[in-house]
Amino acid sequence: MSSLQRLRLVDAYTGLWPREVALGSQCSVPLGDGSAAHNEPYWLEKMKHQGLSAYNKNPASYRTFRNVKDFGAKGDGVTDDTQAILRAMWTGDRCGMNCGSSTTSPATVYFPQGTYLVSDTIPALYYTEIVGDARKPPTILAAANFNPAALAIFDANPYIPDGWGAQYYVNQNNFFRAIKNLVIDTTRVPSHIVATCIHWQVSQATSLYNIVFKLSSAPGTQHRGIQMENGSGGFMGDLVINGGNIGLDVGNQQFTVRNVTIDGSNTGVKMTWNWGWNFQGITIRNAKVGFDVKTGSNFNDQDQGVGGVAIMDGIISDTPVFYRSSRPSTNLRGSVVLNNIKLTNVQSVVAVLDSETILRGSDSETTVDTWVQGNVYVGRESRGFQKGGFSSILKDPSLLKNGRMFGKGRPTYADYDITQIVSVRDEGAKGDGRTDDTLVLQAVFDKFAGCKIIFIDAGTYLVTDTLKIPAGVQVFGEAWAVIAGTGSKFDDAHNPHVVVQVGDPGSEGVAEISGVIFSTRGPTAGAIVLRWNVHSDTKGGAGLWDSYVRLGGTAGSELQVAQCPKHAVGNRNCFAAFLAVHLTPQSNGYFEGTWIWLADHDFETLHGDQTTIYSARGLLSESQGPVWLVGTGSEHHILVNYNLAGAANHYLGLPQTESPYFQPNPPPPGPLYTSLSEWKDPTFTGREKAAWGLHVTKSRNILVFGAGLYSFFANYDSTICNRPDKMNCQEEVLRVDGESSINIYSLATVGVVHPLSIDSTPVINAVDNRNGFGQTVTVWKSS
Repeated sequence: MSSLQRLRLVDAYTGLWPREVALGSQCSVPLGDGSAAHNEPYWLEKMKHQGLSAYNKNPASYRTFRNVKDFGAKGDGVTDDTQAILRAMWTGDRCGMNCGSSTTSPATVYFPQGTYLVSDTIPALYYTEIVGDARKPPTILAAANFNPAALAIFDANPYIPDGWGAQYYVNQNNFFRAIKNLVIDTTRVPSHIVATCIHWQVSQATSLYNIVFKLSSAPGTQHRGIQMENGSGGFMGDLVINGGNIGLDVGNQQFTVRNVTIDGSNTGVKMTWNWGWNFQGITIRNAKVGFDVKTGSNFNDQDQGVGGVAIMDGIISDTPVFYRSSRPSTNLRGSVVLNNIKLTNVQSVVAVLDSETILRGSDSETTVDTWVQGNVYVGRESRGFQKGGFSSILKDPSLLKNGRMFGKGRPTYADYDITQIVSVRDEGAKGDGRTDDTLVLQAVFDKFAGCKIIFIDAGTYLVTDTLKIPAGVQVFGEAWAVIAGTGSKFDDAHNPHVVVQVGDPGSEGVAEISGVIFSTRGPTAGAIVLRWNVHSDTKGGAGLWDSYVRLGGTAGSELQVAQCPKHAVGNRNCFAAFLAVHLTPQSNGYFEGTWIWLADHDFETLHGDQTTIYSARGLLSESQGPVWLVGTGSEHHILVNYNLAGAANHYLGLPQTESPYFQPNPPPPGPLYTSLSEWKDPTFTGREKAAWGLHVTKSRNILVFGAGLYSFFANYDSTICNRPDKMNCQEEVLRVDGESSINIYSLATVGVVHPLSIDSTPVINAVDNRNGFGQTVTVWKSS
């Protein structure tokens, strides 16, 4: 029997023969549907938990998986489980108040089915995923005597008592956090108390998934679903918020929200500040106001307000006011893009507090196709400030489902039985950060692809040659298990080598990967960290969720401040990757929350000491689509962070970039790397002093809906980058060529002189789009 059998199966819905499905050598039939019995708990609970933290001080004794019942929680809805949950969260040398950040104490804190009564805050510590039974999500119930001084039930960044506003973590560096599969209930707390379910002051590599919030609906209620006053995120999706005073009370640099329903909150979304937020698929029912936003100043950095909001595919009903700003805008003060908003019994679609109604609604059903407020550009021409209806947003049909932008939440495999899961540790992989696991991991995929869900236990798995993950796989990582390429195969920048390949060239089928980090252990100047070949005819059949590329800055990476200190220019041992992610021409895929990060600082130092590490390229897509990049980021790569070259049919929902902090010392493409036409690299004339955030050539049907392209430092100096009279960390950040068809909405930039260039000519000036601390281009259309 060959290592990969090939079967053809009749499609039960169409009667047609689908494309080939790859099965491993130990498989006789595909995985199919889940087989768990009706009352069985979630398979994750029943696993033999043997994950580890490879670089913990005591890896043999450190526990990554923590079932709260093992720490004394009852889950009976009567016993106060607070202390038991805190023990589950804190046991071991966890990263808390005096830590800053660390990757050496990851944890999965698991809640079986039940109701867990709590009377005080549960800190969601650094590098923690809080997971409930996905078959029957457990309830976290705030007691009637819940501490009225507590900020929230779950707190991802607690304020330090008597700390004068100090918190556990720096909010812009508050990474690696997730909460999923829970019901959070505050209805027992007196309604006049400000009871909040989650304080989510976080940044990238964070997610909220599959959560129901139950809040008091009593008159005068002060309950809230989520509070967020700062940070640099991030993604949340598949949430339901019922009742309360405010559903989402939020302020953050940028965030992506997908598939959220808010029912019966007085205010659906209250926004205090941002540079740009993206809402894709939001339903608001029975609110007094849907969005209540604070308007800032055009030019005052200290009066940021809400810089930009982009809302697509909204369903709003029985809500008098949909979108309300705190003061009127006659020029760029608070950019707004509304697209495909269906309204029923909404009298004011867009309004100003205590002032005018800008766009009237009606008691009956109506739809807003596209409405914008802000500065508009078409090609090389400025159309000035516009406020009103606008031409329809062009979306390739392959990106849509039932007329809405397609989205798909992180797979949980809730109905699958433990017998349908295989652990890589059970099959012999070590994950100890020392052993070469290449052959063992490859054997697992060759044996079980297509007929088992492959569970990658927590750990760091070193590979010294390409790990080939075939089409047909479903992969589930625990506590962000790490696959890291290391060794001589990946060290030659003139002969790059793939670390992880998903699908052979031309392969078809399912490929679902969630909860995995792809990395390197340096020096690996020739590493192509992730090559994505697989194509699926099913929307979302191939994709990544909660999975990241992380290069350097962590224990065991050999790319920390000790090896790669700040200002150590051109250190041969500090090259982490040739290319982080490559989407090949025949591939397609759905990527949600993917963060492609080259470390700018050391996670393992108290104050996050800055590092100088190099990666040439972030994401290169040559895919013909459909490709969805939902809430993704790509940061600090030397040449380009996002490069679309000959690509087609892409949706980018708020991509976020930062230019390398060391540039222009040296400017791109140095050091070591050069601009290579065979890799579709941008060319550099000498004028460019920093990496491109987004570079688009010979591409078609590209939709960018929200974007944050930032430049904070020039040779590690931030003082010259963003002042009312000077925004010159770099000249240009986004370039498109004259051949491409691309439309961009709600583009936020920081520290950039020219937010957008066509070919080699800047066409937009940042000074014309000043919007608080940053700059906002509301619309740019290629034609």
